[in-house]
Amino acid sequence: MALRAAVLRHIRLPVQTLTPTASRAPLQWSLLRLFSSHDDHLTKEEVIDRVLDVVKSFPKVDPSKVTPDVHFQKDLGLDSLDTVEIVMALEEEFKLEIPDKEADKIDSCNLAIEYIYNHPMAG
Repeated sequence: MALRAAVLRHIRLPVQTLTPTASRAPLQWSLLRLFSSHDDHLTKEEVIDRVLDVVKSFPKVDPSKVTPDVHFQKDLGLDSLDTVEIVMALEEEFKLEIPDKEADKIDSCNLAIEYIYNHPMAG
């Protein structure tokens, strides 16, 4: 513990809190924004388009029936295994892993869109 404290005393850097001032505010905040990860988050429209494309490309689905509000089992006649396959295809499309507990709840395009749009790692 003493070693840790000694090391930390030598490597600590002073932290400067950024406060907006009239002359420097635009530059400071724009530089911070460059390093923010929120700029690359998908828009809702992008998520909707990509989710619908994945569902339309599923072999057992009639593409003309696919809308953002469609239910996989009630409207498209898919079974639970088909739903699992669609969720897996969505994981692949958006390069994310959906936990089984959450994946079991996704039974419509709308729920898939909401989950993916709100997921911070969707890409």
